[in-house]
Amino acid sequence: MAKWDKQRLKLAKDHSWRAKPGYQIVVLDRGAVRFDVPQGWGIAPGEGSIKLRDRPSPDDRCLLEVSVIHLPPEIDWSGLPLGPLLEEVTKGGKEEIFGRGPVSIAERPGVELAWRETRYVDPGEHREARSRSCLARGAGVYAVITMSFWPEDAAEFEPVWKEVLRSLRLGEYREATTGRPVR
Repeated sequence: MAKWDKQRLKLAKDHSWRAKPGYQIVVLDRGAVRFDVPQGWGIAPGEGSIKLRDRPSPDDRCLLEVSVIHLPPEIDWSGLPLGPLLEEVTKGGKEEIFGRGPVSIAERPGVELAWRETRYVDPGEHREARSRSCLARGAGVYAVITMSFWPEDAAEFEPVWKEVLRSLRLGEYREATTGRPVR
């Protein structure tokens, strides 16, 4: 398991961290990846990832899993399109697949991303589940984000997914207590 270091720091009175009301900020690897999730979601280490849940397991209904991959700076990755890469990495799997949605592509300053939804049979519960997988790239970092949930909870977690993608920032390293950029 990767090294896990969780720290609680007191924010400076004049800090610049801002999240949408009802959301909290998640910062991974000192700012390599940053996004917002609803307040109260729990965070724990996974095997090569960070796992965020809407409630403690086994009562959770949504799992958001994030991995951070640092890219060698001497390689130009812009020629590797994310859409086909996402299609390739999401085409396999051990689960029975009901269907895959189209790949959605978005670009904004500092972040390029591709995501899609997959409907499958959850191997533990033996019922339909859904997952959304996202590959995001920017500032020398890849983020792999997967959100899994039950179909009946889709309406509740759709806004969460949208906010994760909207608030996603890559390679914006900031001082933890103030939110000011690190040089």
